[in-house]
Amino acid sequence: MDFEPYRGELVAYCYRMVGSFHEAEDLVQETMLRAWQARARYDGTRASVRTWLYRIATNVCLTALERGTRRPLPSGLGAPSDDVGAPLTPALDIPWLQPFPDARFDAEQRAGLRLALVAAMQVLPPRQRAVLVLREVLAFSAAEVAEQLGTTVPAVNSALQRARATLADVGDPHEVAEPDDPGVRAVVRQYVRAFEAADVPALVRLLTDQAVLEMPPVPLWYRGSRDYGLFMDRVFAMWGTGWSVRQLTANGQPALAAYVPETRGGRLHTLQVLTVTGGRVARNVVFTDPRVLGAFGLPERMPPQKSPAQR
Repeated sequence: MDFEPYRGELVAYCYRMVGSFHEAEDLVQETMLRAWQARARYDGTRASVRTWLYRIATNVCLTALERGTRRPLPSGLGAPSDDVGAPLTPALDIPWLQPFPDARFDAEQRAGLRLALVAAMQVLPPRQRAVLVLREVLAFSAAEVAEQLGTTVPAVNSALQRARATLADVGDPHEVAEPDDPGVRAVVRQYVRAFEAADVPALVRLLTDQAVLEMPPVPLWYRGSRDYGLFMDRVFAMWGTGWSVRQLTANGQPALAAYVPETRGGRLHTLQVLTVTGGRVARNVVFTDPRVLGAFGLPERMPPQKSPAQR
């Protein structure tokens, strides 16, 4: 039996469940091992290989989630800060939500991967989380999910209703335009130009009034274009100007790899995942964890930018 064709979608599923790309890869590896060990007991008359693998993966994820930890973003822990000069002290004891590297998987895996939705799902009890993803994202029937979870169809339907009610305030993830949407690409290009030019007023003009900026593992976060702009003033004052940016995607959203200027060129500093709605940037989640950056296969350095006279 060949399980490899299912690896990518299983990694995306486990990521939605646990909020960590690295942990999702480990859980899928355990799923594959369990499936191989149990292959002689597989009954093709009861379920397809895919459904069977999802049942194993669900059990693996539920066991991993018994520890009771959840992976938040800073905005899920409290009110926004009103001090743009506050110390940027990382909270390394918190298991932060991680982004998902789209380029390593099929674009079809993007459904249900929006950062805000994955963060919101972290507050659901694990079995409700599984029901929501299996039913709403992966389109398994209630009967199939009941079989995967070892429960009844009424119990699945009840869990789905409770999960939907809990996430009612998250909004429709489909309102977030795809990164290849022409309007989104135009906004991102303007944002990149403004960022590389350290043009904070231009950055602010591209933001919604209530734009959110957060920076795990720093637990601070800011709301509003004014504070966003003031914080960007601080960034350029701290690190200098002349940043370089490489565009990519994460969680089915536009993302930027930002390289801080150094004498030998740019050094990889952050991964920024943008939420673009209505032609404006509504949220920027900035990741600095080296393990997160490593998952995207980004070069550590970029060559020095040429001056206009050298181009």
